[in-house]
Amino acid sequence: MVVPSPTPLGTEKVRAVDLPIIDLSAQRSEVSKLIVKACDKFGFFKVINHGVPNHIIAKLEHEGLSFFAKPVPEKLRAGPANPFGYGCKNIGLNGDMGEIEYLTLNTNPLSIAERSKTISDDPSKFSSIVSDYVEVVSGLGCELLDLMAEGLLVTDTSVFSRLIRDVDGDSVLRLNHYPPVQVDCKDRDTSHPYDNRNKVGFGEHSDPQILTILRSNDVGGLQISIEDGVWIPVTPDPNAFCVNVGDMLQAMTNGRFVSVRHRALTNSCKSRMSMAYFGAPSLQTRITAPPELVTPNRLSLYRPFTWAEYKKVSYSLRLGDSRLELFRKCIED
Repeated sequence: MVVPSPTPLGTEKVRAVDLPIIDLSAQRSEVSKLIVKACDKFGFFKVINHGVPNHIIAKLEHEGLSFFAKPVPEKLRAGPANPFGYGCKNIGLNGDMGEIEYLTLNTNPLSIAERSKTISDDPSKFSSIVSDYVEVVSGLGCELLDLMAEGLLVTDTSVFSRLIRDVDGDSVLRLNHYPPVQVDCKDRDTSHPYDNRNKVGFGEHSDPQILTILRSNDVGGLQISIEDGVWIPVTPDPNAFCVNVGDMLQAMTNGRFVSVRHRALTNSCKSRMSMAYFGAPSLQTRITAPPELVTPNRLSLYRPFTWAEYKKVSYSLRLGDSRLELFRKCIED
């Protein structure tokens, strides 16, 4: 089951916070500073004027919703998710569950093409739409990572982005569908930030990869936590992508950026679908911080490790477990 929150949903603290919205069309030096500030404080920000064409987004949303609308036996042909393919309720291999169904794809074009045969009645069309989306969103990810490096005053400004440009990269695209609870929405309780019928769709966790770029339909549910037991709802915005720091980027910035913990709740009345791109390096990539981010006043926090080592640990733990702490130098030394 999902690792339980410290308190029941109805009694948790919810705080309204104006989360950073960054206009990528602004002056580059200013944009890089704002991104670094957001990653320092929240590990999360939204981007607008991101350059991803609306028609590419719309096509993938349509394909995703069409797949999730299929009868269960047809969807099951694309599963089980181990790790790629269709999954329902079960998240990972260690007993975590949520009110969710999902489709996970490796972003390699050949892998997408092969997997499409069990997903779509028109595999070539589905494969083309997914590949187009991956191409533009991974390009956005590279641009954001370059801006981060510039804002951190790292000499090699491609130190982060080249990890997901690698042809052997291990990036993933996941489509998440959170069906609504079947209730009469006229009876919805609006006196509390949570409806009393909300459920956890995807439990509290951090993302193990470098960064996540998320797009959702105009339905709320995503929440982030930068303080134990306090949740910040993320207002959906059809014009924006949500971006969050992953564990690898926290390690590569020597702990400066925060790999924010987050979760998704179901909506009582509407289904929610999100499309998450997880930028990851190749399995053999050695994760270390650039020299500019290791100083006498800020010694190296983490021992060097490969993405394969980290991924193996991630798969062995529960959804809500802390993984990066296992790689802290203080544990080993």
